[in-house]
Amino acid sequence: MSEELRAHISGYLAEAAEICAKLDQDAIEKIVAGLVELRRRGGRLFFLGVGGGAANASHAVNDFRKIANIESYAPTDNVSELTARINDDGWESAYARWLETSRLNAADAVFVLSVGGGDAERNVSANLVAAIRRARASGARVFGIVGRDGGFTAKTADACVIVPNPNPHNVTPHTEAFQAVVWHLIVSHPALATNAMKWESIR
Repeated sequence: MSEELRAHISGYLAEAAEICAKLDQDAIEKIVAGLVELRRRGGRLFFLGVGGGAANASHAVNDFRKIANIESYAPTDNVSELTARINDDGWESAYARWLETSRLNAADAVFVLSVGGGDAERNVSANLVAAIRRARASGARVFGIVGRDGGFTAKTADACVIVPNPNPHNVTPHTEAFQAVVWHLIVSHPALATNAMKWESIR
């Protein structure tokens, strides 16, 4: 392997280590506390993401339902409804309208997994912006794990982890990877983890 290729590997891993060291632990703790309260009041958790964030949302739904006993959903898990809403009503309103049909209310929370967090002015991830506005209008809490400056999510969330950015060329891969790191940290937190994970339960 060439020195250039080897340098990419070592550099990427060094960036990941730097991100781990710089993650905002207070923000993570605030999300944990918010989710403990959510479960206590019997609220539901709606994960929203686009692209890699959508895949992460589906994975997170599984974890929070199975490990933490929190009723969780993601609009991207039903491709028929999602594409019908996009086709009939438009992409920008698809998530917000889905949340309306789900009767999102003040007992619930929305959890955004996004690189940019949405940007209304530049029309980036406008569907996330509309969904967050719907959440705010309903009184639901908003949480997020995002990258860069966090965009609309970081500006409006009750608690949000912004993944540090040591290299502007690797914002997306690090953000989407660390979304998984952070939500796994959260769902396995002793204050939330109710059910043992399979391999941890095997002695």
